[in-house]
Amino acid sequence: MQIPIPKKIISVVLLMTIMSVNNRTVAQTAEKAKDSLLAKQAQDSIALLKMIEQQMQAGQTNQPQAVPQQTRSAISANPDIGVVADFRGSYISQGKRNFNAYLNETEISFQSVVDPYIRADFFASFSRDAATGKYGAGIEEGYLTSLSLPAKLQLKVGKFRQAVGKINPTHPHALPFIDLPNAYVNYFGEEGLNDEGASISWLVPNKAFYQELVFQVTSGAGESPSFFRGDNNKMIYLAHLKNFFTLSDNATLEFGLTGITGPNDSSSVTNMATADITYKWKPVQMNTYRSLTWQTEFFYSNAKYSGKNESNSTGLYSFLEYQVAQRWFLTGRYDYAQKPYDRSIVENAYSLTAGWLATEFQKIEFEGKMTHVNKEPDYNQFWLRWIFVIGAHGAHQY
Repeated sequence: MQIPIPKKIISVVLLMTIMSVNNRTVAQTAEKAKDSLLAKQAQDSIALLKMIEQQMQAGQTNQPQAVPQQTRSAISANPDIGVVADFRGSYISQGKRNFNAYLNETEISFQSVVDPYIRADFFASFSRDAATGKYGAGIEEGYLTSLSLPAKLQLKVGKFRQAVGKINPTHPHALPFIDLPNAYVNYFGEEGLNDEGASISWLVPNKAFYQELVFQVTSGAGESPSFFRGDNNKMIYLAHLKNFFTLSDNATLEFGLTGITGPNDSSSVTNMATADITYKWKPVQMNTYRSLTWQTEFFYSNAKYSGKNESNSTGLYSFLEYQVAQRWFLTGRYDYAQKPYDRSIVENAYSLTAGWLATEFQKIEFEGKMTHVNKEPDYNQFWLRWIFVIGAHGAHQY
């Protein structure tokens, strides 16, 4: 068993030994023939040197290596800033002006954690009015979200896209098609259900699958075919139940239910129910090159008007998105829609979108759509959309 020798002693012994060897080597050169004892001592000194070197190497090997210290930078007061631009070219077979090219929208996001208790997300939008062609600025979303509430609760306060199905909470540039489904536009408009208020979500303690319950109270939609912000105290009330299942390592299934009630522009009330189902397949071994998403959403509306008039209508969309290559996606969609105020007007539409995702910061999409309305002539539409992102931009919901 070797006894470890302190480094200071080893250094002194080594120095003295080297000096001794040098001196004896000179004497040995002068009297080599006369004194063979010095030669033997020199050999012993060299052996001692080798033994000391071996012990020093062993000591360095057994000692733990020093871990490099990482310097921690100061917390930045600046939020993450990102810009998303949506440029389009379009064709429609109706009307006198069939071709158009325009910057549809520019979205600027400011996102940051305020402190350990809340985070802030603000999205400013500079968008083009389809009717006038003029651009206007506004706040698309701006809300605070709690980070540390007990009992698996989360509070959101501000202006936000409400939890209706799958399309409404998602920003349009993140969708796999360019135009919005007919039923969605008929009930919520081009801007969707986006309102000011409060939202409380609860992660249900369910060990079998993921389950979330959301309640929202908002002031009343400013621009919506179904709901209206009046001068009274009537609000929009919404409840959404999300159920998420992991079917396998490659597939997931999501099923959601939503109920909405709120005032309409006839000083009465509109009640709506929606159901959504989403199946996603993304194989573990080929997830970069192959994936499939099937998503369907169903809408039912009961709109009550003045004079005891009432209108019930339905609508749905269903699309299938398939990834054919690493950067290429194909999306086929079917739309069925009745008008909320007159269910006798029925729209059927078929569309196909080809998308090329150069990177996560740029994509180009081309969509063709054919629409049939039972009381109007059929018409066709085509769009080309080019989206690019600069700066930081948070991930969208799965």
